[in-house]
Amino acid sequence: MLVTFSCKNHANVTMFGEIAQEMIKMMGHSGTVPGAILAPNVPEALAHLKSALEQEKLRDLNIAETDDEDENENSEYTVSIIHRAYPLLELLNTAIEGKCNVMWESQ
Repeated sequence: MLVTFSCKNHANVTMFGEIAQEMIKMMGHSGTVPGAILAPNVPEALAHLKSALEQEKLRDLNIAETDDEDENENSEYTVSIIHRAYPLLELLNTAIEGKCNVMWESQ
């Protein structure tokens, strides 16, 4: 499943369903798809998302320290949710500037 986030002032952002639902929950919502955030509530959702991403960043730093000690040549590189969130953060910032609603639906 893919989830597409949209607002009238920004290009759509499409993510894998599991990652998108995690970010929706980080914004303070239930994680249901489809869903929406009304324009007056977007700043609060952005603040929740940023706070959750900061906690993830700290957790990733702690994991990286222990991984350095147990360095494994066969380990795979994974893309952090922090990096995956960047397009959604941009969309939310644009939605705040344009005072528009943010919606998401499955594709």
